[in-house]
Amino acid sequence: MASSTVRPKTQDRSQEHDVARRLLDSAAKLAYDPATEVDWETPLDKDFHGASPEWSTLYGTAYWNEMTEEQRKELTRQEAASVASTGIWFEMILQQMVLRDIYTKNPTDPEFQWALTEIAEECRHSIMFARGAAKLEAPHYRPHRIALELGRAFKTLAFGEVAYAAILVAEEVLDVMQRDWMRDERVVPFVRTINNIHVVEESRHMKFARDETRKRLAGAGFLRRQVNAFVIAVASYVIVTSMVNRKVYSRAGLDEKRAVREARANEHHKAMMRSSCSGLMEFLASARLLTKPALVFYKRANLI
Repeated sequence: MASSTVRPKTQDRSQEHDVARRLLDSAAKLAYDPATEVDWETPLDKDFHGASPEWSTLYGTAYWNEMTEEQRKELTRQEAASVASTGIWFEMILQQMVLRDIYTKNPTDPEFQWALTEIAEECRHSIMFARGAAKLEAPHYRPHRIALELGRAFKTLAFGEVAYAAILVAEEVLDVMQRDWMRDERVVPFVRTINNIHVVEESRHMKFARDETRKRLAGAGFLRRQVNAFVIAVASYVIVTSMVNRKVYSRAGLDEKRAVREARANEHHKAMMRSSCSGLMEFLASARLLTKPALVFYKRANLI
């Protein structure tokens, strides 16, 4: 009788294999090559936006009402390029954390093979974002120096649930806004294609990040949850506040200081961010990662 009973650890391991195998099957059936899927040859049509106007950091402000339609379109193109540049920055951090996590693991395991598949997809995404930003005629938007150095430390030190939950935050925030952009006929077609590719493939990455976060937290004690919840929240704050570089405003021909001031006070954009993160916050709450110190940073980033 005992020999026919599946032991908990064996059962858990089988479930992990099943998740990884399903993700590998999905990647085999539904994957894209941005080099051929995206129209890189057609010149940029400046009659289109780069992102849904409602997602602009200035939408709904007095400044937005004063802007010409050409300025609004240029601003959304520059904001989309800035988001793409931030995406590249964090995808490079993600790739290093995942590689470090699987460094000593069994390469015959589906989890190991899925991790390499995810890294391969992230590499393609980074190249796709880079080419997209160039086509949008944007400069290299880099996060603030402090954010860059914090990212350098994070990619080196973060492990376990901290790494995977931070990955999830970055992917979830991008996912909701890009789902809007890819359906919006006001957005330039090649950007819509980029967003569609990213949404489809990132859905697998988010599934993996959620499962890994739950798995790594199993049996975690109070102190570990408190510390990790705080680190994840700080990382989330840095990622989200780095998405739109302040230089996008001057690039669009606007007064940078006034634009930054109005963007920071823009209640419409704050509400958009909060609505985009409702599912993410529910997950973090279910994982008991919404501690009081963590909530301070999520509120400052307008994620809750």
